[in-house]
Order: sequence, then C-alpha cells, then structure tokens
Amino acid sequence: MIAMELEMRMIRLLLSAVLVPLLAACAPHPAQAADGQASGAERRIAITLDDAPLGPGARGDHDRADALIAGLRASGVQAAFFVTTDGFAELSDGRDRVARYGQAGHLIANHTHSHLRLSASDAEAFLADVRSAESLLEGLPNRRPWFRYPYLDEGRQDRGKRNAVRAGLAEFGLANGYVTVDTYDWHFDRRWAQAVAEGAEVDETALQAVYIAMIVDAAEHAHGLAAAWLPQQPVHTLLLHENDAAAAFLPAAIAALRDKGWTIVSPDAAYNDPLPDSDSGFTGMGRVATLALGAGARGAEAFDHWSASEEAIDRRLTETGAIKLASEPPDR
Repeated sequence: MIAMELEMRMIRLLLSAVLVPLLAACAPHPAQAADGQASGAERRIAITLDDAPLGPGARGDHDRADALIAGLRASGVQAAFFVTTDGFAELSDGRDRVARYGQAGHLIANHTHSHLRLSASDAEAFLADVRSAESLLEGLPNRRPWFRYPYLDEGRQDRGKRNAVRAGLAEFGLANGYVTVDTYDWHFDRRWAQAVAEGAEVDETALQAVYIAMIVDAAEHAHGLAAAWLPQQPVHTLLLHENDAAAAFLPAAIAALRDKGWTIVSPDAAYNDPLPDSDSGFTGMGRVATLALGAGARGAEAFDHWSASEEAIDRRLTETGAIKLASEPPDR
C-alpha cells in the first residue's frame, strides 16, 4: 500500500510538471479576454498618493490634509503617502501636514527630496537625494521602508545606472514602492486648477464623474492586463497624488471601485506580497505593464489607455462639460 501510494504521488507530480507549464503557455491573449476580465481572481487594490506635500491647487489655500484624512476615514481606507521632502521647506505646513497623515494612521514613505528623474540624473546624486529625504522623514509616525521613483523612471535603458541605484536603495533598507495602476490624475488636477485660475466654467458634478471613470477604468485595464499575461493577479497599487482632486473626489472613486467588485486593502498587503523586479527600461505604466511586456504583450490595446493620456483626459473634460478652458495649459 505504501509503495502504491508513493507511485501514485509520483504520477501526480509528473502530471503537474507537464500540465502546469502547458496551461500557463495557453494563458489568454488580451484579445481573448472578455471585457478585460479573463481571470476570476479577487480584485484587491491599495491607495497610494505621491508628492506630498503639494502646494495650493483649485481649492486655494484650504486644509487639504483635513479633507483627505476625513474622506479616507469615512471610506475606511488606509493609504500610503510617498513624500517629496523639499515641500517641508517650501510650504509652511509641509512637514506638519505629512505628520498629520501619519498620526491619522496612514503610511509615510520616501519619494526623494527634490523629485529627480533618474534617467536625467547621476546615480550618485540621485541616491544622495534619496538619503536627504530619509533624514528629513526621520521621526515621522507610521514610516514604511518603501521608495517610489519619481515619474516611475527607473533609469530607462541604462542598466548600469538602474543597478547602481537598486544597490544603493538596498543599502538604505528601502524596497520599491511600485505602481500597478497608473493615472494622469496630476493632469486632471492641473486642468481643474487652471480653469479656476482663468475663471472658466467648472461643473464639479461632471468633474467628479470623469475622475471616477479615470480611476475605475485604469484599475480595470490593469486587472485585465494582469489576467492575460501574469501567472496570477497581484494586489494592485493605485498611483494618485496628494492634490485637491483626491481631497474632493477620492471617497467617491473608492465607492465606485467597491461597486465594481474591488476590495480596498492596506498598502502593506500589496508590498508584503511583492511582484518581481524587471530589467525592462519600460516602467511608465507601472509594474504590471512592465511584466506584461516581458511576457509578450504588444500594441495599443495593452499599453495605451485614456486614463494615462493628457489628450484623452482633455477630451473627456470637454465632452462631458466638466471644464470649459480658455487656453491650453503650460508644458508639464
């Protein structure tokens, strides 16, 4: 009996060794995925906000921290704030605002001191900037050892620079606070602020609807891309910014995500089960897109999405009547 049981176990292992790779090779191409939902895996997503603390926006010099903290509390969500520490000197309430996020139970992480773009920087200078931010973040509550690259720029095709920075971050004890769901909410927020500054007509109900659609559609797109090209569905991380758009509309977007079947989880849940690194120079749409490219994904269907397009967002704002702008915005 023992010999027979061992023999059956060996047969099962051999079948698994043959069938699992075969099934993985038959993973659906994006064109085969119905409505971008080829996988029935649970949809989990964490909320992260970059560039805290930012200066005044469309709402002027109001208490953005109070609005964000209240909205996240009402939504029952813990977020992570990736901090650019030059705002501590530029804004009178900069460090205090970030401290308030930590005291309210949100997580605080490193986004460099001066928001350098790695592909345009020397590795040593970039790491010195990261180190400066680390020293300024010291003592703030709810710190996490995470680092997010500004512009999601990990050095592009310069592997030597990328590897040097990765080694430096490891020495600092910092893990990559990567993104899987990218949006151009910074452009959305800039358009809103410009409209207010110019005295243009703004319909905030329509504005909120565009913001919600931008976030939900981006999450659905990333889920579909992961279902088609990754071995399993990750815990997603949504990239937003600490701006007036988030302060005004993020609770409604969180409710809409939940209506679509998403569970909002802590960023700890995402980064405690991390996706692997990639050597690809393409990182602008986040980690899922990078890994999908490495797995063979190609074309606009996989990598072009309106939520990460200035022109497409502008069209939505115009077509919905959310904003009627008097002129074009300045370059980013």
